[in-house]
Amino acid sequence: MLYNLHSMGAFWARSVNYYAFLNATLTKDIPWLKQWHAASRLLERYTRPYSRPAFDLGVEESVVIRKSFGDLLLFGTPDSGKPNLLMVAPMSGHYATLLRGTVREFMQDHNVYITDWHDAGSVPLLDGRFTLDSYVDYLREFIGFFDGDVHLMAVCQPSVPAIAAVSLMAEDGEKVPLSMILMGGPIDTRKTPTEVNDFAEKRSLNWFRRHTIHTVPLNRRGAGRRVYPGFLQLAGFLSMNLDRHMTAHHDYFEHLVSGDGDSAAQHEAFYDEYLAVMDLDALFYLQTIQKVFLEHHLPKGILHCHGRLIKPELINATALMTIEGELDDITGPGQTRAAHKLCPAAPLHEHLTQKSVGHYGIFNGRRFREEIAPKIRAFIGQASHR
Repeated sequence: MLYNLHSMGAFWARSVNYYAFLNATLTKDIPWLKQWHAASRLLERYTRPYSRPAFDLGVEESVVIRKSFGDLLLFGTPDSGKPNLLMVAPMSGHYATLLRGTVREFMQDHNVYITDWHDAGSVPLLDGRFTLDSYVDYLREFIGFFDGDVHLMAVCQPSVPAIAAVSLMAEDGEKVPLSMILMGGPIDTRKTPTEVNDFAEKRSLNWFRRHTIHTVPLNRRGAGRRVYPGFLQLAGFLSMNLDRHMTAHHDYFEHLVSGDGDSAAQHEAFYDEYLAVMDLDALFYLQTIQKVFLEHHLPKGILHCHGRLIKPELINATALMTIEGELDDITGPGQTRAAHKLCPAAPLHEHLTQKSVGHYGIFNGRRFREEIAPKIRAFIGQASHR
């Protein structure tokens, strides 16, 4: 019902969006209507539907492996002289384009590939369900494409399935990644719990099933699929820092009135990305809540995939690097570092706690470019020449 109401609201918002766009266009160059123009621009953005943004990195993008719930995407043309870097984007509501800056930073000296996850609300029911086990299966297939000649970078949520995938590959004698870089991942959410962790801990799995799972309406390709809607995830993101977002939109209004086009453009670029969200298959979402945030299966040594116990202690040919942000309010310090204890046989261990950055600062922004990325490059270099 909630998803249907949201779709109806989005439908009626189209007319408001049209008139807001028309007003903004007609008042653009009228000095004495600057405030009206700014208000119209703001309303147009409030009522606009946000779809998957483009990477727009100035290079060719090609799909190397195409799957129902996500593709393996390559940027540019592979160069045999550069290391292969597989970035595993989070499947947590936002699109892989959230890592645009991360890709841009490494594409000059690496062959960069990324998991380009699809909106579950657009995947037909005939394509089946997507579970946490499915996620691990996808990663095993993507990693296997490189026959061992790849470095794996998992950003946030995929850290757990990344460890699971590499563990199973190691146990089965398959070619494993040269290194595994885990950034702000919820390996053990019992350590330095954040507001996100506390929210999950105070609720049962049945509460999440009753309050967060809805059915995709008939006007979408995934009609009938049970999902955790992207708009609910977005509401959660916004509520965590509501004052900051309200201030940002007030400043945007002032920038438009004052004619500060650069600042206004920066605001629009950020929110074009931030407000573009996708649905998650209900099974994947609920299993992640249960096994990662409520019952802590991986750090307790009870995580299974297709009935097989995950054994991180068998990872003995993949170097391990973990990265955390000192000010991370989503994945608290210590949660990602816990991976080292789980993978004692990794041939190389390195950990970085970056001062003065929050969750998004781990993989984007000035400190990422100037302080974190160089350390990742150095680690990849060490892992490549062991």
